[in-house]
Amino acid sequence: MTRFYDARGNIYAVVSPAWLRSQGVDVPEHAQLAANNRTAWATSAIESACGWGALPRAADAKAHRCDGLLVGPFQSAPPFDLLIVNTDGTLAERSGNGLTIFSQALTDQGLMTQGCELRVHHDKSDAASAVSTLVEPAVYEQVEGFWLELGQPAFGPSAAGAEGVDGMSHGFSHVPALAAIDPHWARSQFVRVGNPHCVTLLEHVDALPNNLSMHQPAVFEALQAIAFAPPVGRGQPCAAGVNLQWAARSSGNSVIARVFERGEGPTASSGTSACAVACAAWRAGWVESGDVAVVMPGGTAPVRLRSTGETLLSVSLFGTARPIT
Repeated sequence: MTRFYDARGNIYAVVSPAWLRSQGVDVPEHAQLAANNRTAWATSAIESACGWGALPRAADAKAHRCDGLLVGPFQSAPPFDLLIVNTDGTLAERSGNGLTIFSQALTDQGLMTQGCELRVHHDKSDAASAVSTLVEPAVYEQVEGFWLELGQPAFGPSAAGAEGVDGMSHGFSHVPALAAIDPHWARSQFVRVGNPHCVTLLEHVDALPNNLSMHQPAVFEALQAIAFAPPVGRGQPCAAGVNLQWAARSSGNSVIARVFERGEGPTASSGTSACAVACAAWRAGWVESGDVAVVMPGGTAPVRLRSTGETLLSVSLFGTARPIT
């Protein structure tokens, strides 16, 4: 059966490979083989698990009931393999909210009672598969959830596979396609936290886009051309596509952010995007290492940065998830 979970406004469906096969979706039994052959089954899986079917929806509702599909686990004991399927049928290397949801689903199934490793398999040519995340059940500010250890971030165009961007001081980049949409979007930081991100830093909160404006056809198409890989997008500046964020400085050790996800579009929140934003803000001198609050329309993501001197050693994300009907 399909179960839906919400993590900071992101909704994912969680299904087992066996359930998909029972629905006539031919998912291979091994996770990497399934990733390598995702064009043969991913779109059918999205329709089977995430389609509206007979459920009513508003005329302006999105094409699917959720932001993606989590397929797994492929084992009955840790470490657990899974695939993250975007609603356009492509695979993601990592999703912070998705992995939080998957951790909660494993807990609800009695499969995860302590910390363990989650391994996301994908078919991207610019990153190794699988991408490993260490998950630890924890309580943060009296809330039960999970810390996800995402490892050491990498910075710069080469980390995200970006080409054709202009270098700026302190390792920042000018992305002409973004600046052509809005001249305020002139300074960006590329960050890889398992998946690629382009964080555009803004001086004023009122320069942040909102999700409604990003849904306007002209803006959506321009951002889709940047964020999505071909054939849907142009794959420029990143051939494999890139997640886009905009960040503005806030009070204390916090940052306000907006997100346009590769393979999805505008979204209420994104866990790996929150981590990329925190890393870029640290590099810009906006925040200190330690706990950073990244505020998005779907909620605030606690991000923990660990550094030594001018080196960022690791980034972790705290999250919670709840089942929904």
